[in-house]
Amino acid sequence: MKAVFLDFDTVSAHDLDTSRLAASVDELVLHPIDEARVPEMLEGADVAFLNKVKLGRTLLTGAKKLRLVALAATGTDNVDLAAARELGIAVCNVRAYCTASVVQHVWALILSLNQHVLQYSRMTSNGTWTRDESSTVLSHPIRELAGRIFGVVGYGELGRGTARVAEAFGMRVLVANRPGTPLAPGRVPLEQLLAESDIISLHCPLTEATRGLIGSAEIKLMKKEALLVNTARGGLIDGVALAAALRERRLGGAGLDVLGREPPPIDDPLLDPEIPNLLVTPHVAWAAREARQRCIDEMAANVRDFRSGGRRGRVV
Repeated sequence: MKAVFLDFDTVSAHDLDTSRLAASVDELVLHPIDEARVPEMLEGADVAFLNKVKLGRTLLTGAKKLRLVALAATGTDNVDLAAARELGIAVCNVRAYCTASVVQHVWALILSLNQHVLQYSRMTSNGTWTRDESSTVLSHPIRELAGRIFGVVGYGELGRGTARVAEAFGMRVLVANRPGTPLAPGRVPLEQLLAESDIISLHCPLTEATRGLIGSAEIKLMKKEALLVNTARGGLIDGVALAAALRERRLGGAGLDVLGREPPPIDDPLLDPEIPNLLVTPHVAWAAREARQRCIDEMAANVRDFRSGGRRGRVV
C-alpha cells in the first residue's frame, strides 16, 4: 500500500517522529505543500494523508487507485465527502488530539485581551510608562473573571475543555443550543447566550447551518464589553461586521486564530492593525509539538485499522 502525505510541511517543522506513520503502510512519500502538483502526487497512491490541501470531486475522481483519505485534522470541510462516498473512497479524521493545545491558546487570547497585555507592553517599550506613570496604569480597564459568564458555542471536546478552565476561574458557563434543533436540557438559545455572556468562545464545525453564525445582528445582541474568541473556523464570523463593531467600540475585543480565507488576502478586513483590541494568530492553536505528534500517530492507527477492515476515525 503506497501512501503520500500531500502537505507534510504544514504539520511538521522537521520535529516529528514519522516511524509509526511509515510502518502503517508499505511505502510513504512526504511532500511539501504544492497545490499544482497534487494530481501528480496522487498518481498510484492508495492512501492520501493531508492537512490543508483541498480534495474536490475532480481530484478524487482522477486518483484511480485511492482507497483512503486520512486527515491530519478534525475538520473535514476541505474534502468533498459526497464525492468520496460515491467513489468508494474512505475518509477518516483525528479527534481529541489537540485539546490541551487549543484550550491553552483560547485562554492565552482571553487573558491577553482582558488584561490588555499588548497595549500595556507597548506602553513600557515606547516610553509612555516612563513619561507618565499615573496615566499609564489605569489607561485600559482590567476585569476580574470570577463571577462573570462564559458562553460556549459548540460543546464537544474542545468546548468542554475550554469551559473547565472558565469554571476554574470562577465563571458561570452557558452552552448554546445547536442551531435548528429543539432546545436540549442544559442548553440555552444562541441569542440568550450572546446577550448574557461576558466572554464567548466558538468551537462548532463549519456547516451550512453555522456559516456566518456571528454577523451584525448577533453582535448587536452582545454586551459592549464582551470578548469574542474563535479558534474553530473563520467562516463562522462575518469579518466585515466584526471589524466594524470593534472599530466603533461596540464590542470589548476579539481573539481569532482563524479567518475566512487562509492564508488571508492582504485586504482581509480583520488584518487592519488599527482595529482596537483585536488579536489575530495564524491558525496555530492546534500546533503544540505534542499535539502534532499525537495527530500523526493517530493517523497511523487509523490506517492500520482500515487495513484490517475496521472503521476507526471514519467519517465516510
